[in-house]
Amino acid sequence: MTDAELLSFHRSLVATPSVSGDEGPIADLVAAFLADRGVSVRRFHDNIWAILGEVGPILCLNSHLDTVPPAPGWTLPPWTPTLREGRVHGLGSNDAKAPAAAMTAAFLRVKAGGGLPGARLALALVACEETGGDGAEILVPEMQRLGLAPAAAVIGEPTGLDVSVAQKGLLMLELRETGMACHAAHGRALGARNALSLLARDLVDLEAADLGPDHPVLGPVTLEPTTAQGGTARNVIPAAASCTLDVRTNPGESHEVLVERLRKSVSGELAVYIDRLVPCDVDPADPLVRAALEARPGAVAFGSRAVSDWVYFRDVPSIKAGPGRTERSHTPDEYVLESEILDGARFYEALARGWAAGATGQGRAP
Repeated sequence: MTDAELLSFHRSLVATPSVSGDEGPIADLVAAFLADRGVSVRRFHDNIWAILGEVGPILCLNSHLDTVPPAPGWTLPPWTPTLREGRVHGLGSNDAKAPAAAMTAAFLRVKAGGGLPGARLALALVACEETGGDGAEILVPEMQRLGLAPAAAVIGEPTGLDVSVAQKGLLMLELRETGMACHAAHGRALGARNALSLLARDLVDLEAADLGPDHPVLGPVTLEPTTAQGGTARNVIPAAASCTLDVRTNPGESHEVLVERLRKSVSGELAVYIDRLVPCDVDPADPLVRAALEARPGAVAFGSRAVSDWVYFRDVPSIKAGPGRTERSHTPDEYVLESEILDGARFYEALARGWAAGATGQGRAP
């Protein structure tokens, strides 16, 4: 796959609307593109995947095909790739159609070169990363069921080709307080419990709560109130109030343990909405990390605060890395540099070959 073909393929991805939950057309496009190049394509729902090689450990290149809806403020047509001074503008051009295109090119280049000696390479371009559901969350168990579980994975997200060796988890909680409704003029005299006041005290107490130890790469666990509801009228003591809590967690302590400790810090009820998005990390000395850093001289290892499909590959050594910049994701007139896409393809190919050499003992020890 030439550089020109790669850039053309990337533009075709951008030109195909794929808001999360409506990935059928782009899955069709990717499946046909790979099949036309002699790849035995597998499809599971709207997840497109393929494997090179017959034996050996599997390295999975995983990225996603879906996007968020276009945000307010676009001045360019979101689904018409617009090239300006080396930048490709379009919805998803950066997140994550640049990593998806670059991974596809790397996969095809490895195929053209005869595969990975002693190892296998999987390409998994999935749906529903932005919303959760029928994407990697169901594809990874399907690969395991078929006896094709990856031994390692690279999650394609825009990182500037720096290498994320840890990723925060996400807990979504709701804090609820109950009070006694009555006329606001009589609330104090009646000793009425004000649900909003109780909620405010809980939030102050949570600022001093023990959130667990810092992580050497990710730093502290964070807890942020993000939405609040309470009250029915300006002159009525509220009988109920609630607040959403966004908690970004670290490896080393389970979500269950953290939630129980938080419950002891508040008087209200703490309900769990999302707890499956657990934190992830990898041993910095793992051969996958070594191969990634060798494939990209000057790249740095870092910790990522954003959740990705890494959570579904957490049982094997995994990293997150890809062309583009996370700061551009979900922004009006989103863009990626063409040079970043080309660099990404070279990076993924070199990483795959370096990992295979280490995993199979060819050229260096694992």
